[in-house]
Amino acid sequence: MIFLVNLGRVVFAPLLGEFITVFRIGEGTVGMIATLAWLGSAIPRVPTGWLLTRVPRHRVILATGAILTAASLFIASATSVAMVAVGALSMGLASGVYFVAANPLVSELYPERVGWAIGIHGMTSQIAAAAAAPLVTLVLTLFLDWRIVFVTIAVAAAAVTLTLFFVARSTTLPDAGAADRDVIAAIRSEWRVVGLGVVVVGATGFVWQGLFNFYELYMVTKGLSEPTAKNLLTVIFAAGVPAFFVSGRLVDALPRVPYILAIITGFTACVLALTVTTGLVPIVALTAVIGYVLHSLFPAVDTYLLDSLPDESRASAYAWYSGGMMVIQATGSSAVGALRETGLAYDAIFTQLSLGLLAVVAGLLVLQRTGRLPQ
Repeated sequence: MIFLVNLGRVVFAPLLGEFITVFRIGEGTVGMIATLAWLGSAIPRVPTGWLLTRVPRHRVILATGAILTAASLFIASATSVAMVAVGALSMGLASGVYFVAANPLVSELYPERVGWAIGIHGMTSQIAAAAAAPLVTLVLTLFLDWRIVFVTIAVAAAAVTLTLFFVARSTTLPDAGAADRDVIAAIRSEWRVVGLGVVVVGATGFVWQGLFNFYELYMVTKGLSEPTAKNLLTVIFAAGVPAFFVSGRLVDALPRVPYILAIITGFTACVLALTVTTGLVPIVALTAVIGYVLHSLFPAVDTYLLDSLPDESRASAYAWYSGGMMVIQATGSSAVGALRETGLAYDAIFTQLSLGLLAVVAGLLVLQRTGRLPQ
């Protein structure tokens, strides 16, 4: 299920060039389509936290399968940019509901190995991200129709949802979240931990969203061919597959906040290096490093949050974190698209964004050294 819901979010990146050609639109418009997929992922997160105080986690997860199936079929029938945008928003909604319900469930299924479990779960999500560009390339080569991508997702989502329904019926599920019944009380008691997660992932994700959604177009401006540029998305996401597993293990063993801050610092340095890098081999190598470093952040932060939050507020507080950080990062694509249409070069845009992220890192490091970050 996580493979499919994440595929539904990231599949738009390798399709942006196709949308520009088919619908005759500009980079600002396709940037908005990508933003809508991630904004859709942000919108339902806090409401889902409230829903989880009344409905078992596995039932909410099953509902995401139905939403994903319907949204995929809708976008497959799109005849206008507006329909594509609505479909992107709807597919994002499915992913947002899923992550808020599933991540707490995964941590409760394996309470003694939270980092390991979150790492495996996230690694599967990352495999979908790595597979997105090759799958799109394969479909466009075989069928010459981008709609087949979404038909395939719809069929697979329907099959997996039915399978999950029968598996859940025969499984004894944990009741660790039984006392989690007040989303307002959760944020009041856990706002410092949640706030740190929102700032870290929101700021980093803002830069990441703008980078990966425009990565293909960015690499073309550096002199790479379109097929090579498209396949670099596979490199950047494939490098994240081992990152989830390794980082999940590391965060169980290392001091968590310093480890998280080290990841953000590394990502910032990598993006700055990318803006001055040319040549196929150096770009491919740096792309792989960026993918590994960036994707190490997500299991680290999820483990920090889910292992720190008590049973009586875990899902509710995690929902506040998810909603907050997603709203911030979802606008990254629109920001890059808008800056691009003003005439700024991609190198200049990502230099400015990296310097902004560096300022956030510096502020967090000061708070860390003075003992004002929740450990």
